[in-house]
Amino acid sequence: MAVVMSMLWAEVTPEQYDTVRDAVDWEGVPAAGGQVHVAWFDDQGLHVTDVWASQQAFETFFAERLAPVIQKAGLPGAPETTFSPLHRRFIAPNITGAAT
Repeated sequence: MAVVMSMLWAEVTPEQYDTVRDAVDWEGVPAAGGQVHVAWFDDQGLHVTDVWASQQAFETFFAERLAPVIQKAGLPGAPETTFSPLHRRFIAPNITGAAT
């Protein structure tokens, strides 16, 4: 069952996110089971909302690809992460890739 993963990581900066993104290269080598990823920053920190084929798919990606890079980059603190069953997904026609 597809899930929505929501994450808040208060101490992470845009520069740290970009460093991890570049090192993991999930845009160039997509994660098995990863379907949608959006990230943004506000006064609370880093927010991420993903859609995954399953919670296990995210956990495998995190353990095998993301956690080693996060540890090497020395990101502070730990994220608050929740999973919810996906009810509906819509992706507008002709929308692909990074925002910028």
